Amino acid sequence: APDMATMLAFLFTDAPLSADVVQALCAAGAQESFNAITVDSDTSTSDTVLLFATGTAAAAGAPEITDAGDERLRPFAAALKEVMLDLAHQIVRDGEGASKFVTVRVEGAANDPAAKRIAFAIANSPLVKTAVAGEDPNWGRVVMAVGKAGEAADRDRLAIWLGPIAVARNGEVHPDYVESEAANYMKGDMITIRVDVGVGKGAATVWTCDLTDRYIAINADYRS
Repeated sequence: APDMATMLAFLFTDAPLSADVVQALCAAGAQESFNAITVDSDTSTSDTVLLFATGTAAAAGAPEITDAGDERLRPFAAALKEVMLDLAHQIVRDGEGASKFVTVRVEGAANDPAAKRIAFAIANSPLVKTAVAGEDPNWGRVVMAVGKAGEAADRDRLAIWLGPIAVARNGEVHPDYVESEAANYMKGDMITIRVDVGVGKGAATVWTCDLTDRYIAINADYRS
């Protein structure tokens, strides 16, 4: 399930798609959108993404597409992914008490799934999320989150960026790093944390938000 509160997403298309193609497109799109976001790492048993093919085009005589590898699907799949990603990003931006939209990009992992697990470890870390809320370029917390992911990482090749600012290289502070510049970058409402763990070619991107005192107030003041 996506890492968020209760979420229901319904998408409709008139494209003449078979059930198998609809399932393949929905699963692929969700993997890189709804399954790549987290607000607070909690989920709901009701989280659902549904893609419907209405049959309108087929009823008008359009030939049904039954192969997920059909070249005619390429522009449709790209458009579907764009819509799903936009909806997923809206969930993050609407996170309880959220004030910042955070992109976590992990590169150099053993493989893509490993990169995604590392990215989620960073995105779900309360210490990372509160550092973002406090506009603190505390890259040590990012290193901690990489370590707790349990995936392969080369300490001596680790590199970290905050937006365009190179923070660490080869596991140490970058020689050109100026903390005041990083602190100023953290004042923005869109933050990118990029990490290269230096062991392979795996890469993944996850989106999250910060963790503020408003999140605590909202969730402490009501009973679900």
